[in-house]
Amino acid sequence: MSQPEKQVFSLKQVVQSIQKTMEDRYSTQYWVKAEMHKMNRYPSGHAFPELVQKEGGKIVAQMTGNIWKQQLERINEAFIRVVKEPLQDGKTLLLLVKIQFHPTFGLTLQILDIDPSYSLGELQREREETLKKLEALQLINCNQTKEFPLLPKRIAIVSGDSSKGLSDFYQVLQENPYRYRFETTLFEAYVQGDLAVHSICAALEKIKDSIELFDVVVIVRGGGAEVGMTCYNHFDLCKSIASFPIPVLTGIGHSTNLTVAEMVAYRNAITPTQLAEFLVLTFREFDLEIQHLAKQMSLQSERSLSLKKQALTSAANLVHHGVIKRIQSAKERFLSLQFQVQSQSRNQLTIHLQHIENQATRLKPHVQFFLDKEERNLSQLAEKVKFLDPIHVLKRGYSITRINGKAIDENAIIQVDTEIVTQTIQGSISAKVTAISRNS
Repeated sequence: MSQPEKQVFSLKQVVQSIQKTMEDRYSTQYWVKAEMHKMNRYPSGHAFPELVQKEGGKIVAQMTGNIWKQQLERINEAFIRVVKEPLQDGKTLLLLVKIQFHPTFGLTLQILDIDPSYSLGELQREREETLKKLEALQLINCNQTKEFPLLPKRIAIVSGDSSKGLSDFYQVLQENPYRYRFETTLFEAYVQGDLAVHSICAALEKIKDSIELFDVVVIVRGGGAEVGMTCYNHFDLCKSIASFPIPVLTGIGHSTNLTVAEMVAYRNAITPTQLAEFLVLTFREFDLEIQHLAKQMSLQSERSLSLKKQALTSAANLVHHGVIKRIQSAKERFLSLQFQVQSQSRNQLTIHLQHIENQATRLKPHVQFFLDKEERNLSQLAEKVKFLDPIHVLKRGYSITRINGKAIDENAIIQVDTEIVTQTIQGSISAKVTAISRNS
C-alpha cells in the first residue's frame, strides 16, 4: 500500500494564509487598554512600542505595536493638548488598534489613535492615589507647619540651569528696587518629563546634607506651557516635598489644576516671577514694619519727652512757688524773730546796764577805800626803795667795787692783776689787784 503523498507548503504560503485568516477574522478596529512599556521611536519617525498588561506587578500579556510617523505626530499633538503631557513610557493608555499580521514583521497591533481623555482620567486617578497615601501618612500639611524664616535670605534652588523660569526668578531677585540681597545656590535637576521625579528627589537629598545653610527651598520651572506636569503628582516626589525639614516653595509655571506637589508645598506661585516677587515682598514688609516701628518709637519718644517736659515744668513751677512761699514765710519769721531779739536785747541791755549801775554804786566806796589803801602802801614802798638806793649807802661812807660792771659778791672770782672799779660818793676809782687775802 503506497503512502499518500505529503502536501508541502512554503513558509510564504503559510504566513499568507495566516495573514488572510487574520484579515478575515479581525477586520474591524478595537479599543484596547494596555501599558506602553517602551515607546521605541525610530529615526524614521515611526514608533514600535512594547505593549504589556500587568497583574500583581507581573506581565501577563505582551505584544508589539506600531504607529506610523504621520499618525504619531497627530496623536502626540492631541495628547499634549488634552493631557498636557507627551506620549511616554510607563503610561496606561486606551488605544484604537487594528490587528495585523505581516509576512515579515509577524503579528502586531497597528495603533490608529489614542484616547487622551482616558489618560487624563488615569492621571487624575494617580493624583488621587497620591493624595490618599499622603493623607494616610499625615503628610498633607506637614511642610506647611514648618516655621517660615523672618527673612528668607539663603535660598536653595531646584531647577534646570537653562530654564527660562530660573532666569526670570534670578532677574526679579537681583533687580529688586529696594536692593535687598539674596544668597542663592542652584541644585540642577530635570523639572519636567520622565526623569523629573528622580532628579528633583535627588536634588532635595543633596540640600538635606547641608540643610543648615539654607532658609527655604524653591522649585522653579518656566516656559508657560503646562506640558510635563504629571511628575508633580508622583507620590515619591510629593512625599519628599511634604516631609522636607524646611519650607519648600514652588513656582512651576502653570495656572490651572494644582498638582499635588503644589498642594503639599509650604507655598506655591503660578510662575517663578511671582514666587520671587513674594520673597522680595517678605523683605519689604519686614522693612516697612521696621520703619513703622521706628517712626512709632520716635513719636512715642517725642510724646513722652513732651509729657516729661510738661511734668518737669509743672514741678518746677510748684517748686518755685513753694520756695518763694517758704522764703517769704522764713523772711516773715526772721523779721519777727529779729524784732523779738532786738526787743529782748534792749530789755536785757537795759536790765544789765541798770544792774551794772547798781553794782558800780555799791562798789564805788569799796574801790575808793582799796585805792586809798594801795596808794599808802605804794608810798611806803617808795620810801623803802628810796632808802635802799646805793647812793644812800655811799653817803654813809661805804663804797661798791665791781669787776666787769658786776658788784663783787661771794661767787665772784678775783685773781691777781684783775682790774676792778670802786665807786664812792665822790666818784669811781680804777685799780688792779696785786694781792689777795682770803677771809678765813
